[in-house]
Amino acid sequence: MKKWMYVLSMVFVFSCASAGFNGLHAQEHKTVQKSKKGKYALIGAAAGAGTGAIVSKKKGKGALIGGAVGAGAGYLYGRHKDKKYRKAHS
Repeated sequence: MKKWMYVLSMVFVFSCASAGFNGLHAQEHKTVQKSKKGKYALIGAAAGAGTGAIVSKKKGKGALIGGAVGAGAGYLYGRHKDKKYRKAHS
């Protein structure tokens, strides 16, 4: 039962975050293209924390480790997207 509550709460968090990022995405096209590193780091941290809390027996520790790993991976992915975008539009 607890795992279902974690899953449902994570779905709610991701849907709220997704709605916020959709608004940001619409604004990006109107202005100068901004860096994606922070955006993807935030998404990665949320996904990693949720996954870590669900998978780990020690929920707090799992969420912290998962969030840190997810933020790092999201940052690297955002940096890759920034470099790819610059090369494609240069």
